[in-house]
Amino acid sequence: MTTEEGEVAENERRGEEPADENLDDQAGAAAAAEAADDATPAKDRTSKKGTERVGLFGRVGRFFREVSSELRKVIWPTRNELVTYTTVVIVFVTIMTALVSGLDLGFAKGIFWVFGNKK
Repeated sequence: MTTEEGEVAENERRGEEPADENLDDQAGAAAAAEAADDATPAKDRTSKKGTERVGLFGRVGRFFREVSSELRKVIWPTRNELVTYTTVVIVFVTIMTALVSGLDLGFAKGIFWVFGNKK
C-alpha cells in the first residue's frame, strides 16, 4: 500500500473527506476502461452458443484474483484499534456470561424452592 492510499484509508476510517483530489480522475479512467471492454464485439468474447466458455482452472484463478482484489479494498484496523476492539469484546462476553450464569443459578434455586428437592 502506498503512502497516499494509507492516508486515504486513514481518513475514511476517521470519517473525514479524502485528501486525494485525483480520486475522481481515477474513477473516470476506470469507467473509461470498462466502457472500452464493453466495446469489444460479443462474438470475440463468447463461444458459438453465446455464453463465455471458461475452464475449471480459469474459474478458480478468477475467483482467487477477485478475492485478492477485494482484500486490497479492506480497511484494516490499526494495532491500537485491534487491541481496543478485542478488549471491548472480551469485557462484553465476560459480563454477558456472568449475567446468564447468575440468571441460571437464580432460576435453579427458585425452581428447587418452589418444587422442593426430592433427594
